[in-house]
Amino acid sequence: VGQLVYSQATWVFASGLKHIGYQLMSEIKFTSEEKEVIARKIQQYFQEELEQEIGSFDAQFLLDFFSEEIGPFYYNRGLHDALALIEQNVATIGDAIYEIEKPVKFAR
Repeated sequence: VGQLVYSQATWVFASGLKHIGYQLMSEIKFTSEEKEVIARKIQQYFQEELEQEIGSFDAQFLLDFFSEEIGPFYYNRGLHDALALIEQNVATIGDAIYEIEKPVKFAR
């Protein structure tokens, strides 16, 4: 039930963001230089860990797959981590505000 409630809250929050003009997750795009670096890292991983050689085209194809299919998982995790950090900081700010609040007398 907790996950369902969170999902509904997330949907409502995301819908609200769209309504006020925020763009939700855009397509993950890398520059050519970034793609080349990442492709070389993929090739290196295949060579060192799997003892297999893959070409640059295959490595970039694999990068595209991960970007499209796996990337949203990392994106969502980043959002959840950012939200937790923001909530923590808002609580801290709230505590700081209460600490500097001036006493008020309600009796006449």
